[in-house]
Amino acid sequence: MRNTARRAVTLGLTAVAVCGTLTGTAVASPGPTPSSLYAPSALVLTVGRGDSAALAAPERAVTLSCAPAPSGSHPAAALACAELRLADGDFEALTRREDVVCTREYDPVVVTAEGVWQGLRVSYERTFANACVKNAHGVGVFAF
Repeated sequence: MRNTARRAVTLGLTAVAVCGTLTGTAVASPGPTPSSLYAPSALVLTVGRGDSAALAAPERAVTLSCAPAPSGSHPAAALACAELRLADGDFEALTRREDVVCTREYDPVVVTAEGVWQGLRVSYERTFANACVKNAHGVGVFAF
């Protein structure tokens, strides 16, 4: 049941992030607008407590859109988009910062990313040993 609720929240937020800009009056234009030249990059990011997203309900969820400009409900959208651009959209490439020292306490935190990055479907899930370890990977993508 939790997995169904998680998927419903994720799909709803993805629809808002991707289709939110489609509302309005239709107007004929002579050519493509500058914003239509970008491949879509719209994600729903979640954070929850537990060993896997299937077993843990999301505690927080944000939207992140990176093209043509950083936007969404993510509190540091510009920083998160910059990190993802440097990693070429590969969440596994978000490296651990060496200047952060974390305890060995096991209090699992699971993060997910669903949506599209530069036109390609993204589905990512990772479990960290605790919140400190999660925050040490990258700077801003999952900092919300």
